[in-house]
Amino acid sequence: MAADSDERSPLLAAADEHENEIERDLPNESSPLLANRRSSGAGSDHEDHHDTSQPTQKDEAPPRKRRWPSLIAMVILATLVVVVMVLGFVVPPAVQQYIENAVVLEPTDLSIESLTANGVRARMKATFQLDGSRVQDENARRIGRLATGIMRQLGTAETKLRVHLPHYDDALVGTAVLPPITLNLVDGQITHLDFVTDFAPGDTDTMRKVVNEWLKGNLDTLKVTGATAVSLKSGIFPLGTHDVSESMVFEANELPSMPEYTIQNLAFHDVPIGENGQMGVGANVSITAYNEFPIGLTIPSLGFEVLVPNCNSSQSNIKVASAVTSAIEVHPKSNVTVEAEGIVRELPETLTKACPSSELSPLDNFMKRYLHGEDAEVFVRGKAPESGDLPRWIGEFIESITVPIQFPGRSLDNFLRNFSLEDVDFKLPSPFADPNDPDSKPRVSGTVQALAAIPADLNINIEVTSLRANGDLIYKGKKFGRLIIEEWQKATSSIINHPGDEEDLLKVISRIVNAPIDITDSDTFSDIIQQLLFGDEDIILDVNSTVDAKVSTVLGDLIIRGVPATGKVPVKHVPGDTLATLNPQVGEVHILNTSSTGVHLQASVNISNPTPYAASVPYANIHILQDELLIGEAITRNLHFKPGNNTNIIVEATWDPYTFGGEKAHKAARHLLSDYLSGKNTTITLRAHNDTIPTLPIIGEALSKINLTVSTPRLDLPGDGDNGESEGFIRDATFHIFSSTAAFTLASPLRHDTVYIEYINATAFYNHTEPVGQIVHGKAFEVPPGLSQTPKLPVEWSADHVGLDKIKQALGGRLKLDAVADVTVRLGYWIETVHYVGKGIGARVSL
Repeated sequence: MAADSDERSPLLAAADEHENEIERDLPNESSPLLANRRSSGAGSDHEDHHDTSQPTQKDEAPPRKRRWPSLIAMVILATLVVVVMVLGFVVPPAVQQYIENAVVLEPTDLSIESLTANGVRARMKATFQLDGSRVQDENARRIGRLATGIMRQLGTAETKLRVHLPHYDDALVGTAVLPPITLNLVDGQITHLDFVTDFAPGDTDTMRKVVNEWLKGNLDTLKVTGATAVSLKSGIFPLGTHDVSESMVFEANELPSMPEYTIQNLAFHDVPIGENGQMGVGANVSITAYNEFPIGLTIPSLGFEVLVPNCNSSQSNIKVASAVTSAIEVHPKSNVTVEAEGIVRELPETLTKACPSSELSPLDNFMKRYLHGEDAEVFVRGKAPESGDLPRWIGEFIESITVPIQFPGRSLDNFLRNFSLEDVDFKLPSPFADPNDPDSKPRVSGTVQALAAIPADLNINIEVTSLRANGDLIYKGKKFGRLIIEEWQKATSSIINHPGDEEDLLKVISRIVNAPIDITDSDTFSDIIQQLLFGDEDIILDVNSTVDAKVSTVLGDLIIRGVPATGKVPVKHVPGDTLATLNPQVGEVHILNTSSTGVHLQASVNISNPTPYAASVPYANIHILQDELLIGEAITRNLHFKPGNNTNIIVEATWDPYTFGGEKAHKAARHLLSDYLSGKNTTITLRAHNDTIPTLPIIGEALSKINLTVSTPRLDLPGDGDNGESEGFIRDATFHIFSSTAAFTLASPLRHDTVYIEYINATAFYNHTEPVGQIVHGKAFEVPPGLSQTPKLPVEWSADHVGLDKIKQALGGRLKLDAVADVTVRLGYWIETVHYVGKGIGARVSL
């Protein structure tokens, strides 16, 4: 012992030779008690020359890291360390070195017995022993064992410990009153410590600052200094009273971190919040976290407020709910479950108001993350309950603490259970619209019906009043377009309740009007149209969209933005024989213009739409083909094509095969016209092209890969019956035997224009093969609108008497004849020669 020391001398005065503070390894069960970074408050520092010592023979457990859960545990441990360190005052340096390395202090339990009006009463349990095998210096180990063996015990009187934070203006953390403690100093002998201490908090403002810095991750190190006056004795011998000051520096990785937690249950429901029938939304939540520390206590009911981030961090968080927990039982090294009930009474205006320079509100930003399955941050701030056993000082403390909580997002997989689109109506854009103008996009209207699953933990009344959405349209994994619904569409909703554990469904119906569509992949779009027109089964389109919904709840009306909605839309195909029922019929025809190679006309067309889809077409240009050769085009304007019969559709057509397709096209068109005039069943092919819809070339390109072959429209001839059967262009013939002439009754489909027959070379047959006579006439005659009589045309009777005899036998009567003719016709400037074959022409015979 230092003989010149008085009773109030610094405890560590014998260690003057150690001047500098050094950094040590992290502490564990078997490391020296004072292995933390330390400095003596009396002005003398001690440097441990040994990083690690041998473990004791009685404790072979591997080293493990010990982190203290609270300042209470830290203070108590520091106090015990200080008590042990006082041995350094009464022993020479070698003994002090022995003690510093041989001490093994293991806290086994820390429980909070009660929360008092002035602080905390805690029970501390620990084991203490000196393990000489941990001291590597042989001389220090031998001298230390001898000295402590002689002393055998060291005791302290009741001690008051003050804990300060030097880096925070030496603010007082609190004071702890330690009872008398007696330690066994014999090597290997274990002292079991079990005592109760009262801890009184000090500068709560500083503690709030420290805790908030820790929660924000801004606390890199924390230096704690404990100071006390310790009265010592060994056995019956008093050793005086000594000032002790000990500092400990905790790095960020040594401080306790926020425990990992799991939200086990979160359920929402409507609750009454007033006597006047006012309703709010209640929430029940259950959170579980693991307590890794040897600490046990009962936490009384706590109140807190739930807040969401404001537009930016410089603005105050927005309170959305208040809540209260039940009493919380905390057991050492076990799961801790917190049950809480909360109430949302109203939605503050600041929560739903759009942020500056943004269309999104704080609620939108929160829901955007939550509904996409991402964690959304909320804040929990303590709130002293109006009643209960919580001491006032704790209530004031927790009200200044705000803890960030990661609110787990919700996956909306399989959210949409059914999605359908009915009463579909397509509208194509005006040909005069600017390609960059929204009016240049095709639009779709229809009735949307959707069934959405309501999560079992969401038991609140909700009504959808309006919808809008933007989404990708996908077919067989390929995106081919986007559906853009920027305007709010009215909607209605109803809840379908299912008994038992089945999920309830929310049925939403909305009439979508003129929603624009962007076609982005013409090849995929073409595949869809082909499957619809020529496939054997319905097709399924995938829709990946985000939906904004106006909803009405007990808290009022609000907008929920960015709800991810993924669904499948079945689209009905057109049965294979449906296109045959198009049955186009041409009514009144007007010749608008002619040229040497073609005719430009206008016709009134009747056609059936066998599909369930309607379409509005301001302008469309379709190519007409024969044998894959372009022979003309058709143009329609302001067409509304509805399911069922469509009458009086005005179509402009240009018949000009030579100009469109050259000589080969002209030859194919002449053959088509000959067969058509002869009454044969003919077809034409309609095909779109890039300029079909001038403002949407991508749609024209997609449709150009589809050939639509239809029967050539039948012309409405005068005198045809209502049964739709045509009697042909030649209605009647009269043969005059004596004058060797013949006159014909012709039916012209033109009601306003005259056709001229420039040349005719015709042969009449009886019984298909027996020639009767031939007409060769090169003088033009006119065929006016309606039914008309030709002039008498000269007939050269056949030298074969079979046919002529049949004519004579029919004198005064009628017979059926066939005819084959090459006829040159003229319509305005257009001249064409056709080959006509007529069968079963009724002919009268006269003298």
